[in-house]
Amino acid sequence: MKNIIMLGAPGAGKGTQSALIAEEYHIPHISTGDILRKNIKEGTELGKLAKSYIDAGALVPDDVVIGIVADRLKEDDALNGYVLDGFPRTIAQAEALDKVAKIDIAVNIVVGFDVIVERLAGRRVCVCGATYHTSKLNGSTTCAKCGKELFFRDDDKPETVRARLETYEKQTAPLIGYYEKKGILVNVDATGTIEQDFEKIKKVLND
Repeated sequence: MKNIIMLGAPGAGKGTQSALIAEEYHIPHISTGDILRKNIKEGTELGKLAKSYIDAGALVPDDVVIGIVADRLKEDDALNGYVLDGFPRTIAQAEALDKVAKIDIAVNIVVGFDVIVERLAGRRVCVCGATYHTSKLNGSTTCAKCGKELFFRDDDKPETVRARLETYEKQTAPLIGYYEKKGILVNVDATGTIEQDFEKIKKVLND
């Protein structure tokens, strides 16, 4: 299997599609947020270092994040491929990643910003991690998996989403050009249903 990076704007569906890829191809879905939290919870040296920055309200520096990612990629379950979600976010991180990993394909999820704002404005989440859209809830306000009350995240508010998209344009969008130059970028139009978009991604990965 391949070592995959998922690119795309916040709300484009990277996390959802990454989880489907991981399940379909039996490879780990590696989210930097998840592994940062895991290292902090387990009290690893890098976790303690990351926590010191978070507690101070600062961004975790690239070298700490790269160290945590590099350690994760060495674990047994990642030896036959993985899907990286939410990393790298900048050219500097991509260059650092190149020194510790060989990426085979960068899948860029392409969705218009207006569609993303509309999607996220209707997103509801549960403490158990499940995610829903109001268009599919039929008026329900509780989680189908655990029965707890769903909530609307502050960072899904339209004004917050637009600010996040502006940051993405400045910092993360240049990665598209970076991986295009390497000849490993594939653009996938993700304006269909989750299932339709996943079929397109599978076709790309199976080529």
